[in-house]
Amino acid sequence: MTIQTDGAGPAVAEPRDGRDSRWEAHRTRRRRQLVEAALKAIRRHGAGVGMDEIAAQAGTSKTVLYRHLGDRAGLYGAVVQAVDENVLTDLEAAQQQGGDVVTRIEAMVRSYLALVQRDPEIYRFVMTRPLETTEGDPDDPVHRLTDRVGEQIAVAIRGHLVDTGRAAEADTLALAWGHGIVGLVRASADHFLTGRSTTQLSVESATHAVVELIRPALAGGPRP
Repeated sequence: MTIQTDGAGPAVAEPRDGRDSRWEAHRTRRRRQLVEAALKAIRRHGAGVGMDEIAAQAGTSKTVLYRHLGDRAGLYGAVVQAVDENVLTDLEAAQQQGGDVVTRIEAMVRSYLALVQRDPEIYRFVMTRPLETTEGDPDDPVHRLTDRVGEQIAVAIRGHLVDTGRAAEADTLALAWGHGIVGLVRASADHFLTGRSTTQLSVESATHAVVELIRPALAGGPRP
């Protein structure tokens, strides 16, 4: 949008040139295509994929990648955002399945672990930050993702605690348990993905193990 004035009256806003809108739409569409190509390249070449391999998958040059996504940290952020959207959509669908709070948390844990099993290289890529990002950064994409997952679980727990007469401690417990469950599931997933474990758990057995740990805390009424 441009602002014009003839000097005798207030500024008048004119509609933005249609070419600007079309160019912006093109950039958005092209960026989405490049992120999709990056995801395919990660699945094909692993979490250590290079920009050359991503450019080849996209059928373009690194110059184009840098123009639309910035450096490797920019690419990383765009990939995490795409994964973030998929994870939260899946978790929302799992939560909408209904049932008691344990059943809903079980569905969300299963959904998260199923994504890790389905796309292990994407998960590794997301959890392995490039050098340009740091874990302590408040804008760290991994923290933003896990925080949002933890908040979704916390909402379910808080509602359950209020309904069972534990409103006085609902806020504190829901936040601690919601984010704690995410940490537990993430640590379990990392342990098995790195091959440090001699026992390979399935999605179902890992989900069951997590749920059995938290079930007693969510059972019953208020504590004395």
